[in-house]
Amino acid sequence: MRTFLAAVALACAALTQAAAAPPEPALVAGFSTERLHRLDAAIDEQIRQQQLAGAVMVVARDGRPVVFKAYGQRDIENGKPMRTDTIFRIASMTKALTTVAAMMLYEEGRFLLKEPVSRYLPAFANLRVALAGGGTEKLRRPLTIHDLLTHTAGMSYGAGPASADYAKAGLIDWYLVGNDETLAQWADRFAALPLQGQPGEAFTYGFATDVLGRLVEVVSGQPLDRFIRERITGPLRMPDTSFFLPADKVDRLANVYGLENGRLKLMETPSRSDFVDGPRKLLSGGAGMLSTAGDYTRFLQMLLNKGELDGVRLLAPKTVELMTADHLGNRSGGDADGFGLGFWVNVRMGGFRELGSEGAFGWGSAYFPQYTVDPKERLVILFMTQLRPAGNSTLHLRVRNLAYQALLR
Repeated sequence: MRTFLAAVALACAALTQAAAAPPEPALVAGFSTERLHRLDAAIDEQIRQQQLAGAVMVVARDGRPVVFKAYGQRDIENGKPMRTDTIFRIASMTKALTTVAAMMLYEEGRFLLKEPVSRYLPAFANLRVALAGGGTEKLRRPLTIHDLLTHTAGMSYGAGPASADYAKAGLIDWYLVGNDETLAQWADRFAALPLQGQPGEAFTYGFATDVLGRLVEVVSGQPLDRFIRERITGPLRMPDTSFFLPADKVDRLANVYGLENGRLKLMETPSRSDFVDGPRKLLSGGAGMLSTAGDYTRFLQMLLNKGELDGVRLLAPKTVELMTADHLGNRSGGDADGFGLGFWVNVRMGGFRELGSEGAFGWGSAYFPQYTVDPKERLVILFMTQLRPAGNSTLHLRVRNLAYQALLR
């Protein structure tokens, strides 16, 4: 009798515990669907408060979308909703494509990273370095291809002791798309300016990747747009990624909005854009391309897969390993504690000072997009929008945290 009663008591206790235990959260690829609502809410809130027009958000794990969603509008004035196939100006996210192009040529044995840039671009043979007090000095060592890839080339977007020379040359920020000159002409003109610092000594974010794009042209014997189209975007099936926009895609280009005095303001439309009706001459490998969330996710997935996607291999795993290793240590720039070849790299947990993983890498864009690739979690996080200037908004960084906090397994 006692044995029977004890068994009943144990069964009742087990039932009570089961009833009290919280239900298992609904998961998709290890993500809590409930917690992902926080990501939606943060983006929707910015749109509702008129701090953002619209966006596309991608969270993909193991190559499959967990989130692939459009929010808000691409054209407020004409009531056009944001769509997942909306085309965005990606500015500095162009750098990753140009970097991959250069590393593909590197894999073909066309050059060494430690070789002087002047071996391939003779206009850079007589560089000088501007001094803070005025005047210039000689280079302490040659400018190398590695310097271009790590932004230690002393090439800024205008700031530094050579700022007056940059301004006189019309180089006061990163935007080159409207220039009525070719990349070759621009590179020769840029080579006549002093560097803002000695090669290899400091992380100086700027025109180095545009010079790298010109190096790709010279080494490959092809214009940069053709090389990227034939060797990268074509094979990876990225049909909406280009330097300039064909007429039949103009309607899909999002407006650019900016925050001025805390209010959203229309800054650029497809009807008045250099990407549509400008000179269409300067192929800016540092900041001149257009893409969609779907296209760029495929490019990032290729990198996450160590150089391959859907049977198309662009790079060897060892090359991607080199690109995503830390090359600069405490000289690094970006959102993490290291810098590789073309991206910030998170070396240690806590390097972000936010949620993340060791070995994650990424970058962003002047138009406010941001991407993170996380090999440890087999994850791609991509936020696409067109907001410039962005005021004090931190949404492009918060969406990464909001994606990570929903990852439970």
